Amino acid sequence: MKSIFTEKEITPSQKDLKKALGSTFPIWQELQEYTKKSYPGAVEEWNFSSPKYGWSFRVKDKKRVILYLLPREQFFKVAMVFGQKATNEILNSNVADMIKQDLQNARVYAEGRGIRIDITDKALTTDIKTLISIKLSH
Repeated sequence: MKSIFTEKEITPSQKDLKKALGSTFPIWQELQEYTKKSYPGAVEEWNFSSPKYGWSFRVKDKKRVILYLLPREQFFKVAMVFGQKATNEILNSNVADMIKQDLQNARVYAEGRGIRIDITDKALTTDIKTLISIKLSH
């Protein structure tokens, strides 16, 4: 499923995002704020990659993206990339087995393993925060 914001000339506004995400908008905000609180120097930016993928939101440190937030209709995806040390820590953590399975099955690239997680309700919020903390520790 592709982004709902596909016009390169129009950067999504908070109002657009709130309308598009519906009940998941507060979860988006919570994860965004948690990341900024965990890494106070974080830089936030919208990025347009292509008409197929549309706009995505990134929270970055000085060298890498900590968290990608990908808006969809009435939900969003969290995308993250983990190196081997972080992957090992996640696999030994108490995050949901589904997340561990996705991470184990993810293709390994030079920058690590990437996963995308659908956020349709608050069920995985604690796990996502754990992933953010692990990412920042490596």
